[in-house]
Amino acid sequence: MEHDEEREEGTRGERAKGVLRRLSRAYSPGERRHLGGHAGAVAAFGVYTAAWGVAVGLRGAKLPERPEPWDIVCAAAATFRLSRLLSKGSVTSPMRAPFTRYESATGPAEVSESPRGGHVRSTVGELVTCPFCLSVWLTTTITGARLLWPGPTRAVTGGLTALAAADAMQLGYDCLVQKNAE
Repeated sequence: MEHDEEREEGTRGERAKGVLRRLSRAYSPGERRHLGGHAGAVAAFGVYTAAWGVAVGLRGAKLPERPEPWDIVCAAAATFRLSRLLSKGSVTSPMRAPFTRYESATGPAEVSESPRGGHVRSTVGELVTCPFCLSVWLTTTITGARLLWPGPTRAVTGGLTALAAADAMQLGYDCLVQKNAE
């Protein structure tokens, strides 16, 4: 009986892989797209979000009627800065290296990398090199953390907001210096 169930599981798994391969070919006939990896990333994000929801529920954290405007501004700036640092920062490239290949330097302390490896590794490589993709995960993290640990989360998002502002000032200063040199 167990052997039949295992065979059926394998058959279902193979059918699912076949469906995803056909969908991928129909979705992007001229280019290999790994929809299976992306489906896995969406499922992982669903589990991650649900885990935050469970943690908030178990803690009995009271949901605010509406978010404070300053918290939204700080969360947005913190998410922006942290997603750039994690996905493009030269100093964080060792964390991405198992999933990516270095392409070139692209700006002040930033690099361009491309995903590498098999389906899962390549999908992780796409995720960790995309600041927009990471922003979704980071927003979920900051939102959940804000509900569970409001004070420390405000301190961290405030610090990251200050870093984002300092970066903007550095880039603005560089632009002014270049304009004056012309």
